[in-house]
Parts: sequence; C-alpha cells; structure tokens
Amino acid sequence: MAQPLHRDDPDKDPLVGNVKVTKQDWLNVAMDTLVSDGMEQVKVLTLAERLSVSRSSFYWYFKSRQDLLDALLDQWLATNTAALVAASQENAKTITQAVSNVFACFINPARFHNPLDFAIRDWARRSGKVRRVLDRSDTQRLDAITQMFMRFDYAPKDAAARARVLYYMQIGYTDAELQEPLEQRLQMVSHYLYVFTGKTAPEVEIAQFADHIRAVFAQDTGKEGPSP
Repeated sequence: MAQPLHRDDPDKDPLVGNVKVTKQDWLNVAMDTLVSDGMEQVKVLTLAERLSVSRSSFYWYFKSRQDLLDALLDQWLATNTAALVAASQENAKTITQAVSNVFACFINPARFHNPLDFAIRDWARRSGKVRRVLDRSDTQRLDAITQMFMRFDYAPKDAAARARVLYYMQIGYTDAELQEPLEQRLQMVSHYLYVFTGKTAPEVEIAQFADHIRAVFAQDTGKEGPSP
C-alpha cells in the first residue's frame, strides 16, 4: 500500500525552503519498490526518478545505498514485528480473544504490511545479513505469541507448539493468496480458534471480532463491509 509523499499529503505540514521530499519519503518509495520489484531495484537513481528529485538529495539523508537498506530493515522491525508483538500482548479475558487479537493484526494493513513481510523474506534468500535479521524477528514474534499462551496457563512446550502453528499458519495463509471473500473467512474463525486453542470461543466474542474486522475492511477499501 503506497504511502503519499509528504508534499502530497494534506495532513502534513507543507515543506519549506529547497526541501522537496523528506527522509520518510525516500523510505516509503524504497519500500514500495522493494515490495513491487525486489531489492535489486532499490537503487538511488531509480528512487530519485520516482520522486522527481535529483539523486544528490538522497545524500542529505543517507550515507549510502546500504544505509538506506539498513533503514528499511529497521522500519520493517518497527512496524510489522512491533505490531505483532503488541497484538499478542493486548488485554484479553480469554485465550480465544487473545488469538483473535493476533488474527486482527495480520488482517489489518494499517498495522501489518503483509506484502512487505514477504518482500523481506524474499530478500533474505539472497542476503545472509537479512536472513539473520529475519530469524531474530521470527524468534521475537514466536516468543511473544508463546508468552501469550502461557499467560492462559498452557504448559511451556504446549504454548510453544501452538505459537508456531498459529504463526506459520498465518504467514502461509497470506502467502497462498486465496482471494477468499471476507465473510467466508469470518465463518471459519470459531473453528480456527478451537483448533489453535482447544477452547470454544463465546458467540459474543466471535461477533465482536467479526464487527471489528468488517470495520477494518470498510476503512481499507472505502466501502461498506460485506453484510453479515
């Protein structure tokens, strides 16, 4: 999901002086390019052309292309990984509600950028450094989800196994690109929750989760969510 440039965003203060784009603009365009075209196309000249600025302005913000690539990894960690860890730590009265919080994070593009996650994973196949960062991120995410299960009195090994099944299922679910209608997916939520937790979620909890996801869908598409 491409982010508008600072200069094109009416919610941001106008740029002043000779500044045409900000550091975040460079990062956003680099991220869009990484997602759409792969890491090899994240080049200073290519990004400058997309921003309609001179290549020299890149060096106001970054020492080198590698500096930009490192900043991209840092931003991914500060968004996707941080969002998933936070979701696993949200208040919940039941384990089914806690798992629903994790579901909600994955399905909300404002919180978790799925295409970026897969772009990072693809990049990691060709870079040992990125692979190590990805491994640390996966470990951090899994640890947070494991702790979530343990807060509801699951034994450590049971919690770790359930965390791995939940996490890798969500990653694979998105990677499959099922083009599944939202309502069809929501109809399966109670069954997924039972599989992941061994508990039956209260109907009111399922209804609240579904309403929340429909609202997210409507906000993301600019349309009304599907009818129940």
